[in-house]
Amino acid sequence: MYKRILVANRGEIALRVIRACREMGIETVAIFSEADRGSAYLDLADEAYCIGSAKSSQSYLKIDRVISVAEVGNVEAIHPGYGFLAENVHFNEICRSCKIDFIGPTPEAMSLLGDKNQARKLARDAKVSVVPGSDGLVDTESQAVQLAEEIGYPILIKATAGGGGKGMRVAANNLVLKSAFQAAKAEAEAAFGNAGVYLEKFIERPRHVEVQILADQHGNVVHLWERDCSTQRRHQKLIEESPAPNLPDSIRQDMCKAAVRLIKKANYSNAGTVEFIVDQENHFYFIEVNARIQVEHPVSEMVTGIDLIKSQIAIASGEKLSVKQSQIQTNGTAIECRINAENPDKNFQPNPGRIEQIIMPGGFGVRLDTHVHAGYTVPPHYDSMIAKLIVHQPSRSEAVGTMLRALEELRIVGISTTVSFHQKVLSHPDFVEGGVDTGFVERTWMS
Repeated sequence: MYKRILVANRGEIALRVIRACREMGIETVAIFSEADRGSAYLDLADEAYCIGSAKSSQSYLKIDRVISVAEVGNVEAIHPGYGFLAENVHFNEICRSCKIDFIGPTPEAMSLLGDKNQARKLARDAKVSVVPGSDGLVDTESQAVQLAEEIGYPILIKATAGGGGKGMRVAANNLVLKSAFQAAKAEAEAAFGNAGVYLEKFIERPRHVEVQILADQHGNVVHLWERDCSTQRRHQKLIEESPAPNLPDSIRQDMCKAAVRLIKKANYSNAGTVEFIVDQENHFYFIEVNARIQVEHPVSEMVTGIDLIKSQIAIASGEKLSVKQSQIQTNGTAIECRINAENPDKNFQPNPGRIEQIIMPGGFGVRLDTHVHAGYTVPPHYDSMIAKLIVHQPSRSEAVGTMLRALEELRIVGISTTVSFHQKVLSHPDFVEGGVDTGFVERTWMS
């Protein structure tokens, strides 16, 4: 097992990794930008180094500086968290070339699965259903129009690199397709340095359901069942839960088995998430693999009792999985709300600033993962998420009730947050009944 790990991230996920390391008796080295100087999570690390100015391009994304800190800090491994360099193949390769373990998959598996077009091909080879679409990248408007007419409208244009909804457009006819095609390519090039796009049949009113997996370096793969992440806005998740409500058990079983087949086919190791969309008839289709720990990992931890961060570290150090598939059962329901520093009444406009006061909720079955505190200034330079509120109860109805109570207790004074919006969502009949699809938020509150 490792003695010393660098946490190449900030905020909530850095704190989460540092806590796991401390419980495992592993020393930690943290990094921070000038904007994060004085952040409370730094106090828990054994050492902390400033690596640049507020902009992530001059700090958290500077590979040479991260590696320099790793060498000065004499670490054996780097945990990248999520975002920033977590799915950067080049960073992964450099870590390994410097004899520093990267706590995540191999560069080869990351590269393969990070290209959505190649991942679709791999899924087909693993006999995992994919959404009907192009066999490869689409280079020209005329080619896109011809394929769209063969597949049938509406059509979804998707960037082969990256995620977060960038490089993604929906077209209902040839005219819209032509303009959307160029816009998607331009956005993908700007966001990922890769203008490649492909086409898929647009599935109307789908659910977004994903499977958490763990795979060691000895060929063992298990799943930790599924999460429903359908409550989204502009392809960004807001609320996640496990298990997925109103999903037939046979579909749940088949989806999880499909995820394991795909991960084995990719020779993947460490934690990862296989994402699917589920149509109104409960047919599921593979969309992508996130080759890292995800924001919503706590809901899987709560229902299975398995610490995913500790599992990541153990796997990277060469240990075999400590559990077999037959031992992984789900218990109750867990729900997570992402608390963002945004103003829901102004189209979710980011609202950075100083937190004057914060009252944190508690009680049976309540967990709050956050790095903020009274007096903390939320910087404008990074993602707006400042906390994750998670509840776990024996039944879904109890979990919804507990989440509503916890949201009412959570008071953040000084900035606008999404707390009140989450209360609206959890009180809505469609959510209460477990009938939410990915367009629910935009249809109900943003149209």
